[in-house]
Amino acid sequence: MTSPDTSKSDLSTLRISRERKEGNGSSSAPWKIILPVALFLLAAALFVLLRGTFRSSREVEITTAVLTSPSQANAILTASGYVVAQQKAAVASKGTGRLVFLGVEEGDKVTKGMIIARLEDQDMQASLKRADANLQLARAEYNDAERTLHRQEMLFERNLTSQAELDAAHARFERVNASIASAEAAVSEARVALENTRIRAPFDGTVLTKNADVGEVVAPFAASLSSRGAVVTIADLGSLQVEADVSESNIMRVRAGQPCEIVLDAYPQKRYPGTVHKIVPTADRAKATVLTKIAFIERDDHVLPEMSAKVTFLSKETDRSKAGAPAKLTVPVSSVLRRGDASVVFIVRDGAVTETPVEAGEVMGDRVEIKQGLNPGDQVVTRPDPELTSGMTVRTKTG
Repeated sequence: MTSPDTSKSDLSTLRISRERKEGNGSSSAPWKIILPVALFLLAAALFVLLRGTFRSSREVEITTAVLTSPSQANAILTASGYVVAQQKAAVASKGTGRLVFLGVEEGDKVTKGMIIARLEDQDMQASLKRADANLQLARAEYNDAERTLHRQEMLFERNLTSQAELDAAHARFERVNASIASAEAAVSEARVALENTRIRAPFDGTVLTKNADVGEVVAPFAASLSSRGAVVTIADLGSLQVEADVSESNIMRVRAGQPCEIVLDAYPQKRYPGTVHKIVPTADRAKATVLTKIAFIERDDHVLPEMSAKVTFLSKETDRSKAGAPAKLTVPVSSVLRRGDASVVFIVRDGAVTETPVEAGEVMGDRVEIKQGLNPGDQVVTRPDPELTSGMTVRTKTG
C-alpha cells in the first residue's frame, strides 16, 4: 500500500499554478491591439487598390485620333473604288493567221493608225496580184470594145452594117464595163483582206498587256483553244477616272461637278484633286450602290489603271495652296475639355479613362488639331462628362 505521505505529494504536483496563468495572459495582451490595426490597414489598402471596381462604370462614346488633311474639314462623304481607263481596247485581228511580227510590249506608247502587229500574208498578197491582173485584162478589153463600137456606129450611119452587129457591139462594150467594175471590186476586196493582216492602234494610248507572241495563231473571237483573240490591250491614260460605289442612302449628297479628293492606297500621303464627272443613272441591286465616276483635275504618272482608291466628297473646293499640306492629328472638337488654363482629353485604355493634357491647334470643321499629347490611333471620349475623372471605368455606348 502506498503511504499517505506519498499520495499527498502526488496530488500536489497536479495543482494549477496561478502565477504561470497570470503571466501568460499578460504576454498576449499586445496582440489584442496589433491584430485589429493590421486588419484595418489591410482593408484600407484593398479599398484604395480596388476602389475603381466599387464605382459604377459610365457609358461613353469614343472616337479615334486620326490624321486629317485640310480638305477633309469639308468632307461630307467617303467612298472606295478603282482607277479605270474610260478609253480602253483589247486590240484583235479581223483575220485569222499566224503572228509574224509584234512591235510593242507593255508600257510602250502607240499612236492612232500605228501598225503594232502583223499576220502572215503570202496568200493575201497572191490574191491581190491576181485581182490586179484581172483588172488589167478587163481594161485592155475595154479599149478594143470601145473601138469596135465606134466603128460599128460609123458603118451603121452609112448603111454598111446591120442593126444586129451594132447591138452586139453595144452589148460587148457594156459587158467590158461591168467586168472592169467587178475587177476593181475584187482588187478592193483583196486589199481589205491584206489590211486585215495588219493590226493597228485604234487610238493614242499605252500598251497595258501583251496577250500573244510571235508564232501563235490569232483568230477573231479566239475560235479555238490554241488560238489567241486579242493581241494587246491598250488604254488612253488621259481618260483615267475613279469609279466608286456610293450607297443609295447617300447618293443624294453627291452631284455632278462636286469637288473631291482622291487618295490612292499605293500612295496614302499623296492627294489628288478631282471632281464628280458622272453619276451613272442605275443602281446595283445586289450591293445597293450607285456607280459614280470621278475625274482627275491633276494627275501624274503614279496613277495607273486598276489601282484602288478612296474618294472624299467635299462640300466646297479646297484652297489649292493647302492641297499639298501634310495631314494633321485631329479629334472631334467635342472631345477636348478646358480644365483651368489647360486643354484635356480622356483616353480610354483597358476599360478605364485617363485624363491627358493636350496642346490644341487649328480647328478644321468639327475637328481640332492636336499638336501634343496624343498619338494616331488613341481612343478618346467624344463628349466627356464634366464629372469624369481618371481611373473611372467606362463602357462604350451602343445603339
